[in-house]
Order: sequence, then C-alpha cells, then structure tokens
Amino acid sequence: MRKYLGLFLGLFGGVAVGALALPKPSAAETIKIAHSTWVGYGPLYVARDKGFFKNHGIDVELIVMEDPKDRFPAMLANKIDMIASTVDTGILYLKKPDQFKYVVAIDDSNGGDGIVAMKDVKSVADLKGKSVAVSEGSVSEFYLNVLLGKAGLKESDLKPVNMAAPEAGAAFVAKKVDAAVTWEPWLSRGKQTDFGHLLTDSSSTPGLITDIITTTSDYVDKHPKETKAVVDAWNEAVAYVRAHPDESNEIMAKGVGGWLKDPKVFGETLTGIKFYGADDNKAFFGTKEKPGQLKNTVQEAIDVWSSHGKLQVKLTPDDIIDYKFVNG
Repeated sequence: MRKYLGLFLGLFGGVAVGALALPKPSAAETIKIAHSTWVGYGPLYVARDKGFFKNHGIDVELIVMEDPKDRFPAMLANKIDMIASTVDTGILYLKKPDQFKYVVAIDDSNGGDGIVAMKDVKSVADLKGKSVAVSEGSVSEFYLNVLLGKAGLKESDLKPVNMAAPEAGAAFVAKKVDAAVTWEPWLSRGKQTDFGHLLTDSSSTPGLITDIITTTSDYVDKHPKETKAVVDAWNEAVAYVRAHPDESNEIMAKGVGGWLKDPKVFGETLTGIKFYGADDNKAFFGTKEKPGQLKNTVQEAIDVWSSHGKLQVKLTPDDIIDYKFVNG
C-alpha cells in the first residue's frame, strides 16, 4: 500500500535522504511519531495544526521516515516514540513478545489495495502456477498470503516475482507477469487494459490491511497519560476530518506532502481507505474478554510471517494489543 510508494516516487526528492537522518532522542515533553508518506496518516496533521494535541496536553513532532527498517530500530533506540504502520509490520521487528503495543487504529484499506490479473484468472485459486508480482516482506505479501490460504494455496504454489508494488503494477500493464499485487493508480490501469481485470481488492477484506500506532511497552508504562492523549487527539481529528472534509484535505495534503501534496490527488487517494474514529476503534479493538477484528488480523500476521520464517520471537495477539486506550 503505502510503505514504499513515497520512497519510490520521491527517492531523488530528498524524502528518503531525510528519512535516514534520524532525529535526536525524544525530550520528555515532545512525542515523536514517525510515518511514511501515506494518505491514511493525514489526520495526524489535523490534530497538530488544529491544536488537538496541545488541547490534550501534549506536544507532538511528526517525522516522515519511509522505510520500516529505519523506523522500528529508531523506536527501539528511543529516537522516536511511536510509529504509524500496518498491523502486520510491527511483529517483524519484535525481539521480545511484548516489546511493542498497538494503541489505536488509524485507517483501513477499502479498495485501495488489490490484485490485477489476466482475464483467464477468474479466482485466487486460478493463480496457481502463475507469475505474480508482489513485494516480498511487505503488507502486499501478507495480503496475498491471507487470500491464498483461504483458497487452499501457498505462495510456493505460485511463481512469485519480487517487485515493489508500483513496479508490480507497471509490470502487469506491460504484460510481463500474469498478475500483480498492487494499489492505485495501478489497479485502475491494470483493469483498463484489454487483457486484464481486477481480481479482488481490499474492500472484501475489511480490517486486514490496517494502519495502527505502535509504541513500546516501556513507553506505555512510563507515559500512559501521554499515550492516551495521542489516542484521544487522533479520534478528535478524525471527527473533524469527517465534519470538514475540504479544509481537512488542504491541511492533510500539505502536512503529508510528497506525492500527496496536491489536495486533489490526496482526495482521490483518500477514496481507497477508511479512517478509524473513536467508535471504529472500540469495535476494531474490542476488549481482552471480547476482542474485535484486530486480534484476528494480528493472528493472521503471526501465521503468515511465521510460515515464512520471518519472526524473531513467538507471540500471541494479546502480547502486542493494548486494549485500554481506546476502550478505557
């Protein structure tokens, strides 16, 4: 989805270079939140620019860091405090089962991710033996593997071609692969060819490709009030975005920047996601006694990445989900 798109489009524009220059260790009064260039993170800038963070007693610095390979080590080194990233990503960097905590959901892919395929591929099961372009180790690979599992297949049943999502889409449009796991605008471009169609998209798997704010257990233990303030300010920002979409798109486009700096492009991209507000988060998290969809998504991520040998530790969803901030 968004993990490498800003890097792909902005590599020579200084975004990636800036991401490598890690910030100084956080001062106690400032919460540093890192994110990649993605439309789903826009309300963070609404919370900053409309004063919602300050109204909740915190000062927040938002930092663009495109690659999770930079973000997570930076958080572990206490150079940043929180990360906005997909649910499946955080567990890849755990060195202890309960080292990270998921505290609030941000956005859900609602048609913004998917698979384009040749017209003779009429179901996910038909991908067997086909060449499929997919970014290894990314949320796209996670998404593909969940779909394959439901179809009774494994990735080894395919002929995977490792490509970043935009390159995967371009390869499909150039008729170099049978299918591609990608996102917009490549989903539209793929289905507009005379040989391709949209096989499936994320609107049929709500809660699977979801961004979440992750922090460390140590930070939560030492700063519970600040963590709660981030969650409450986020939910307030989403409510504001829903009530004032045009103004918010201007703020969010300017804040997120990069390939999304044009409010028109930002608004168009926004149609492929759904923001999580307060009620959405309560339902998505649930409680430890009655968990919501988040627990299932974390378990699916554990199952997929374990089967690929990518996890450093064994964990359960309850090791990483902190229910109290959205339902406390």
